[in-house]
Amino acid sequence: MKEDRLYLVHISECIERIRHYTVEGRDAFFADTKTQDAVLRNLHTLCESTQRLSEVLKNKHPEVDWRSIAGFRNVIVHDYLGVDLQQVWSIVEHDLPELKDRIGVVLAELENRA
Repeated sequence: MKEDRLYLVHISECIERIRHYTVEGRDAFFADTKTQDAVLRNLHTLCESTQRLSEVLKNKHPEVDWRSIAGFRNVIVHDYLGVDLQQVWSIVEHDLPELKDRIGVVLAELENRA
């Protein structure tokens, strides 16, 4: 479970970095390839970290769509030329805030058990 906590913290840090990189909004994201690259890198790292969480933890938290996160990781890694920046922005805007909240709940549960 210690490793789970480490990966959850890492996921939260990636989400925070993405939030920081995209604070200027949609137009700034689409206008700057460095920002796009930074966001994609952190999404890749975030997705990779979810793959390293224990099955016990993932099964205990089915409210997180672990399968979709893994699927997106495969797109970033294997179909990188086909990455849809509109989809990436949608993830940043809609999915990451919810994921951040859910990861926070899981982390709090782990802290309360420690």
